Amino acid sequence: MLDKRNLEQILSDQQEELEIRRGETLCHRPEEAQIDLDSTQAQVVIGVRRSGKSTLCFQALEKVGVKYAYVDFDDERLTNIQAEDLNDVLEVLYKIYGDFNYLFLDEIQNIEGWHLFVNRMLRRRMHVIVTGSNAKLLSSDLATHLSGRCKEIPLFPFSFYEYCLMKEVDTEGMTTKVQAFRRAAFDHYLKQGGFPELLVIGEHQNYVKNLVSNILQRDIEQRFKITYQAIFEQLAHHLLNVAPLIVSSSELSVTLGVKSEHTIRNYIGYMKQAYLLLGLQKYSAKSKMRITQEKVYPIDVALMDQRDNALVGENLGWRLETIVYLQLVRTYKPQGYDIYYLSDRSGECDFVVCKNNQVKQAIQVSYDISSPKTRKREIEGLLLAHRKTQCTDLLLLTDHEYNQVTEKGLDIKIRPVYDWVVEMGKRK
Repeated sequence: MLDKRNLEQILSDQQEELEIRRGETLCHRPEEAQIDLDSTQAQVVIGVRRSGKSTLCFQALEKVGVKYAYVDFDDERLTNIQAEDLNDVLEVLYKIYGDFNYLFLDEIQNIEGWHLFVNRMLRRRMHVIVTGSNAKLLSSDLATHLSGRCKEIPLFPFSFYEYCLMKEVDTEGMTTKVQAFRRAAFDHYLKQGGFPELLVIGEHQNYVKNLVSNILQRDIEQRFKITYQAIFEQLAHHLLNVAPLIVSSSELSVTLGVKSEHTIRNYIGYMKQAYLLLGLQKYSAKSKMRITQEKVYPIDVALMDQRDNALVGENLGWRLETIVYLQLVRTYKPQGYDIYYLSDRSGECDFVVCKNNQVKQAIQVSYDISSPKTRKREIEGLLLAHRKTQCTDLLLLTDHEYNQVTEKGLDIKIRPVYDWVVEMGKRK
């Protein structure tokens, strides 16, 4: 444990950083409205590292104008803080900030037993805001120790709609000029991704490389005590290089020379918990089929930047598909919808959106459907979804085409992705 003098210096430095941030231009995000600062529940914002969790909470607190204290546990100088030290942290915070009723605990999940401290603060009628970068650790601790006393708020990197707001790109106008600017913005987003800091820095490849390294080493390897770190990192980079991908533990174990498929499954589970990857299950009545044939996507297209030929041909289609999936999760998951991919021997449909066990919409994604062969394949995927589920809301998303076609008596809407993601972003 640090002595209180050093602790005071660190927390004073963090207070100074807050003062600097007060002059920043911030983007309103829909999740801000979900933070209830009047609640007696802990407000827990969870998501991948550098997705803007701290900024979201900071903005919510500043807007209301309440007096709060702040601790960033991701500060390397606080690495050795233990749960039994948190009362000393609280004491120093009172010395620095004076009296306060709101406590903002940033990236606290790596402190074993943190939930006991939060529970005590809640019993004292303190309003607590927590951020964290690990879904399962937070959720399991919350479910066990803070049941009924917390509200979880997931946060992703910027959607394209939020990207447009930050870049002051018109999302309403329909003139040729406005649409051209919006299309150009989407082309940039497709390549750069939505991590907030990427909007303001020039060199993003090193940023992404360091971000992935931090997620792997600090959010996974240290926390889960990964023994074979080189193999784990090789697997992570392999998945980011080939995603979207239907995961086969047996094939991956052969590719990486790992004897245990169980180890591969565990490693992928850790990546999902740290929000490096998101899973998409297969549409099936059999739960085993859904689990064993899961597809994985990166949490943002920025993480696809490390692969060879990253911005040509098929890779742009993978990026487009990833953006669509992330938007579906953002928009529909909070409303209780489920999302799957559909596949059999005759073909595949990228996404089916379900509510109450009924498929409401089937979606195909293809960057370029100018080739008759590609166009036929994508439409056949939608017709397959109709045959399997009786769904009649069929949508084909592509890079630029706006159209409607009729195939076998079924209307199929064809829309440009950059328009669709904006409309979906407005709906959230």
